[in-house]
Amino acid sequence: MIKAVALESTVIAHGLPRPLNVQVAQQLENLARQKGCEPKTIAIIEGQVKVGITLEELVQLGMKNDVMKVGVAEIPVAMAKKAWAATTVSATMRIASKHGVEVFATGGIGGVHAIEEWDVSQDLVELSRTRMIVVCAGPKSLLDLRATMEMLETLQVTVLGYMTDRLPAFYVREVDIPVLRVDDVSEIAAIYFAKCKLDLPGSVLVLNPVPAEYEISAEQLLEWDRVAKEELRRAKIEGKAVTPFLLAKLAEISNGKTVRSNIELLKNNVSLACDIANELARYKTSS
Repeated sequence: MIKAVALESTVIAHGLPRPLNVQVAQQLENLARQKGCEPKTIAIIEGQVKVGITLEELVQLGMKNDVMKVGVAEIPVAMAKKAWAATTVSATMRIASKHGVEVFATGGIGGVHAIEEWDVSQDLVELSRTRMIVVCAGPKSLLDLRATMEMLETLQVTVLGYMTDRLPAFYVREVDIPVLRVDDVSEIAAIYFAKCKLDLPGSVLVLNPVPAEYEISAEQLLEWDRVAKEELRRAKIEGKAVTPFLLAKLAEISNGKTVRSNIELLKNNVSLACDIANELARYKTSS
């Protein structure tokens, strides 16, 4: 049985500095293979949707300057324009699910922005529609976390904290927002299969805290965020460019600490996603 784990490509094209982006993407794919899973990095290459890309395509995706960033709404645009495009969480989910992939590992999900009225990520809508298991380190820290969690609840997304009953927030292991706790992958698999049995739409969102040694304190991050968002206001950047701009600014302000944290939480999430994929396979084989 093929145990596939989907990986997004936005982190390659827009999330990490070059050439580290390509190196990390390869490390994530290799980690999945070492854990007995088949990595499926999702991207659009010259207008063609790819579920799994070659090393050459991965390198080009990481080095090209004109790679689109697409959510679900922009997939047909990239296809029609025969463009190179990196898929966000929402686009990766939709494409992976259409190809039978049930587990997806990413860094963090988008959500409700604290700094722009009516700026809400497509990720939240897709999490409410597509039935799969999504492993992440929580909503990105620069978001309005309470508003994001309220939206997830309203959209009836099943949200689980892995070995935590407090919300992980990307670089921060936990903030004071409660979540439902699970302590092993068998629980996650059982919840997912119960959702399938009832034919309930939407994802099981597994929040996996960043490893403790790579956590950034909430106080430190708050100060860095303040500086980065002030730069954002001065630059008058909007839309899909907001998150990449803020991540780049945080990396600059923190002397690379946020980049190291980002890389390690990605590895941590891929590892857990593979454990879950292996558990799903065991369940299907035994039932």
